[in-house]
Amino acid sequence: MQNIVTDRLILRNFAATDAAGLLEYTANPRVNCFMDHQMSTLEEAVAEVEKRSKDDSHIAVCLKDSNEIIGELFGMTEGHDPDSDSDSDSKSNSDSKSDPDTYSVGWNFNGRFEGKGYASESARAFMEYLFMEQGIRRIYAYVEDDNFRSQKLCEKLGMRREGLFLEFISFVKNEDGTPKYENTYQYAILKKEWLAQQATAK
Repeated sequence: MQNIVTDRLILRNFAATDAAGLLEYTANPRVNCFMDHQMSTLEEAVAEVEKRSKDDSHIAVCLKDSNEIIGELFGMTEGHDPDSDSDSDSKSNSDSKSDPDTYSVGWNFNGRFEGKGYASESARAFMEYLFMEQGIRRIYAYVEDDNFRSQKLCEKLGMRREGLFLEFISFVKNEDGTPKYENTYQYAILKKEWLAQQATAK
């Protein structure tokens, strides 16, 4: 993907130099949805950044002054299979509805950089890129009901809370070994809503 530059940040593809930074924020996930992506060794992180460097669906968020990675944004269009072995960057999943103008987004940031507005700055720039450069019509995000930081970020980005899915998905197990199901909110924003917000902000 093309680099996206903001006042303080650069959004770009992952690079080999990001391995240590990726390991720092994936070693101890702060929310359950990232437990499947937990890493414990630098070797794992090196392999992962090599994979992500060829994948536009994972975007490294870096400080402009130092190029240090502080987190990531990620997403996919409806019907994209992120676990596909295809050589293509995206692939329609025949078992799900293909909706190429609808985009699911998410984020994962190093807690060491929290409270500085980096998440909202990068997400706003990414949303602008999706709406204005990629022709996306609707952006949505899933957020667990106990992930208050991400809920606040969605609201700060002007997204609507569309609904609550009870026991929607499981990332971890309970002490007795049964799946622990998460209640999950869906937030979303349409391009026309985003454009209206931009006009009002000027």
